[in-house]
Amino acid sequence: MKDITQEALRSASFNQLQELCEEIRGEILRTVSVRGGHLASNLGVVELTVALHRIFDFPKDKLIFDVGHQCYPHKLLSGRGDRFATLRTRGGISGFPKRTESAYDSYDTGHAGTALSAALGIAKARDLKREDFQVIALIGDGSFNNGLIYEALNSLKLLQTRILILLNDNGMSISPTVGGTHEVLEELKEGSAPLEDVRLFERYGLRYMGVYAGNDLESLLPALEEAKEHLQRESVLLHVITKKGQGHAFCEQAPDLTHGVTPGKKGEEYATALGEELIALARRDERIVAVTAAMTDALGLRQFFNQFPARSFDVGICEEHASVLAAGLAAGGMKPYYAIYSTFLQRAFDEIIHDVCGQNLPVTFCIDRAGVAGADGETHQGVFDLSYLAFIPNLTIAIPKNIAEFRLMLRMSAAYPAPFAIRYPRGGNEGEAKPLEFGKFELLHSNMSDIIIYAAGERCLALAERVCKRAAAEGLPTPTLVNARFLKPLDEEMLRSRPEKYVITVEDNALIGGLGDAIARCLRGQGKEVMSFGFGDAFIPHGDARALFEEFGPNEEAMVARIRECHARG
Repeated sequence: MKDITQEALRSASFNQLQELCEEIRGEILRTVSVRGGHLASNLGVVELTVALHRIFDFPKDKLIFDVGHQCYPHKLLSGRGDRFATLRTRGGISGFPKRTESAYDSYDTGHAGTALSAALGIAKARDLKREDFQVIALIGDGSFNNGLIYEALNSLKLLQTRILILLNDNGMSISPTVGGTHEVLEELKEGSAPLEDVRLFERYGLRYMGVYAGNDLESLLPALEEAKEHLQRESVLLHVITKKGQGHAFCEQAPDLTHGVTPGKKGEEYATALGEELIALARRDERIVAVTAAMTDALGLRQFFNQFPARSFDVGICEEHASVLAAGLAAGGMKPYYAIYSTFLQRAFDEIIHDVCGQNLPVTFCIDRAGVAGADGETHQGVFDLSYLAFIPNLTIAIPKNIAEFRLMLRMSAAYPAPFAIRYPRGGNEGEAKPLEFGKFELLHSNMSDIIIYAAGERCLALAERVCKRAAAEGLPTPTLVNARFLKPLDEEMLRSRPEKYVITVEDNALIGGLGDAIARCLRGQGKEVMSFGFGDAFIPHGDARALFEEFGPNEEAMVARIRECHARG
């Protein structure tokens, strides 16, 4: 798509603006169909983004996206049209705002609820430096469920600054928006909200302007002009209604299914197995309940929610609250399963420690998208969970080798009376699994070799299998291979009883604090040499998951080289 200058945008006729909107939609559809990405959310904000670029002066003015699922039109309007076809590819443009990518991206985002705090910080820095520009936080209604938003609102008067909060209300996060805040916004849209609801925003120090049609330029342009005028004196909340998937019939009808699009054929999903197993467990045990934070469909829980609505809890984008809710359910005698992406569980770190594990409550964390997630980049790579969970007392951590073993771990957790975490990647293979023994590794191949590989998780075991075959083909010793399926408790009995001198560990996680560190500590003073393969001390960018795994994490060449070195040393 040809780049559009700010001058051309400001001088364009109304008809030309509408044509530009359709051109942007077409470019997004074409690119996402090839590269994957967030589709429906971006289609819904095309007119809103065009209007913002028409009225405000970017990059002098600062636009902060909450989450960033809706930044594609902004990228197309800020000098990146000629590179847009590289979306989410290694070395190409990111699917989220990136300060290192463009001056038009004023803050990196990827998780919900951060935009308002960031906007206040940028605005206050502006005031202290006596600079002159506007700060706009573009926040979806789904993010308005997040507690961080209200912490930021609470400090708005205290900070004595001016910002524009642009509330993009489409009734959706990934799944339909839920909760009391959603009901308030619905009443505001319908004109049935009591006056106290509007006054609540005013008490925070905001002028409430709403409700405007966010896919109608005739409505948007004067509304933004008015909001810009008010910003000279006060902060403003401009409430606009958009339609997720606007302009594409299927996306409009199924915004949940087209929130994120993955090109190509999908493999088997751990999420599907999670839903199936929880339904089976819940039929036998009335204590079983499911908790999620706005991820019902993506995590495979839709059928559970349909069959057991009274035992299903979607709290919206509130990961910390969901953790404490699960703890409370467990304290009350229920058996909660909290399904969440690895990257989002990071937000509930304190609650995992104090509320769940500190009380030794039987909450099971089902941690999806563990390891490299791929094209969503730094904010979504799930490579820290083993590290930030490993040192928490009372927590069992399991890592299945395939979907069949995942099912066994879920069944084991149902009878387990303490915190239990199972981490797994997005796609996998059903495979086969032998009966599971709590806290014990599985010996897969035992060879007459002085080298042993402990691999955790499906991806790393597949890599280790390839390494063993490669070693055999090259006439090198074939290592013994072990499925290290529990990080806690660690199978210290096997680790200390094995005779091999050279120990290799491989994990789909950061090396600091992960499986390799745990095994090295266990074997300290045992006369063994441990070399660990995983992810180094760096954030992993966006790109193809397999390629990123090879580039930043454990890879076949390095592991085979280690076997050669061990063999040469004897």
